[in-house]
Amino acid sequence: MNEQIKIKDVTPVKIHKPAETATYPARSRIYVRAVEGMLENIRRFFGLIFLSIFAVIPWLQYNGNQAVLFDFGEQRFNIFGMTLWPQDLTILAYVLIVAAFALFFITTFAGRVWCGFMCPQTTWTFLYIWFEEKIEGSRNKRMKLDERKMDVDKFTRKTLKHFSWITVALLTSMTFVGYFSPIDALFTDFFTFGVSFWAGFFIIFFAVCTYANAGYMREIMCTHMCPYARFQSAMFDKDTFTVAYDPSRGEQRGPRSRKVTPEQLQEKGLGDCIDCNLCVQVCPTGIDIRNGLQYECINCGACVDACNGVMDKMGYPKGLISFTSEHQLAGGKTKIVRPKLIGYAVVLLIMTSLLVYDIYSRQPLEIDIIKDRISLYRETNQGLIENVYTLKLLNKSQNDRIFKISISGIEGAKYVGETEVKVGGGEIYTLPMSVVTGPYSLTEEITDFTFHVETQDENGDIIKIQETSRFIFTDV
Repeated sequence: MNEQIKIKDVTPVKIHKPAETATYPARSRIYVRAVEGMLENIRRFFGLIFLSIFAVIPWLQYNGNQAVLFDFGEQRFNIFGMTLWPQDLTILAYVLIVAAFALFFITTFAGRVWCGFMCPQTTWTFLYIWFEEKIEGSRNKRMKLDERKMDVDKFTRKTLKHFSWITVALLTSMTFVGYFSPIDALFTDFFTFGVSFWAGFFIIFFAVCTYANAGYMREIMCTHMCPYARFQSAMFDKDTFTVAYDPSRGEQRGPRSRKVTPEQLQEKGLGDCIDCNLCVQVCPTGIDIRNGLQYECINCGACVDACNGVMDKMGYPKGLISFTSEHQLAGGKTKIVRPKLIGYAVVLLIMTSLLVYDIYSRQPLEIDIIKDRISLYRETNQGLIENVYTLKLLNKSQNDRIFKISISGIEGAKYVGETEVKVGGGEIYTLPMSVVTGPYSLTEEITDFTFHVETQDENGDIIKIQETSRFIFTDV
């Protein structure tokens, strides 16, 4: 009982944690420093690709029409050769589900790379920062410019910057509205003041949103308004690749000369981090990655490129800040294949297969049969029984089609009306018609029969659909 129990101090070392305050501190403006490196080039590449796709798609033509047009007024979405109607809501549901599980899969594997490399907020924010750098100068010059009193040079630069921002915001909003309204007429009408009220309203609305989000709010959108930053931790595990700092290699941090030898560093107890703060200066959300994983981090990799550049200059190995996992930082090995990742991949594959099947099996035509409710039936001058119907023929394709209509199921029944009609692409054709038959051929008050509609596709293949309706005669 007299033996002393050895106690190990496990108190974590504080690594320049921010000071705790009772209230949230006022937001200070973040001056993002320019950075060069492999990840920055990848981010610019993805940003340019997706920005180009966004700008070009509304201008594409297909069969003489706008290739992609989400026409809410006509309740139809034209996507190249396919027209989606409210009846095709399952396709939209599958698309959203596939997108969600793709995001979950990527996040589990590589963290918030969507936020850092492909998110529109990030893309437009860096685009606005690029205009800032070209017009107002580098980070230090921008800080000094804002500290100066207003003069001719400052007024000129600020005016040119905001004019560039407004121009980008206006072009962005007009392109976005062009997905929902014919874009060629939209641009012409807007600049000639002939645009409709709602189109003009949404152009101004989205321009203001783009200007405010990318120009002023920036990191606030990522840290306070985007829900993805809050629930991302549910998809992370110890094998998720995220931007992280290696404290075992970097601490204790401190400035030093390039001539300092490794032995001298060891004597002083210094790690590889020279505490230059470049990782903080290049961060678009203004965080210090050395404080550990934080929900504000969008995994853009800017701090990785900045730190690797410093390590090169100092002659140290790269990777002090890198895309790594918690297991790897602890000296273990990252497990790429794991149950959570497999589960997301399986669900993603299943939902993608259902989406492809739904699109492949989708019929390019649809019929809706409406029975006349005013008069259930009537007797003609020839003693025949007549039921009146209204057929709605929906041509889901974007090409004109000829539909042939016939009936079956009632012996001796005759179809009275047009048996062949031409329906324009993406149009609904309303066809009034009736079915007549002799009273002695009916053995029940309600007799089921079938409407048949057939047409040909672009390849000459016959497409047939059928719909059941009811013939009513109560004096059987």
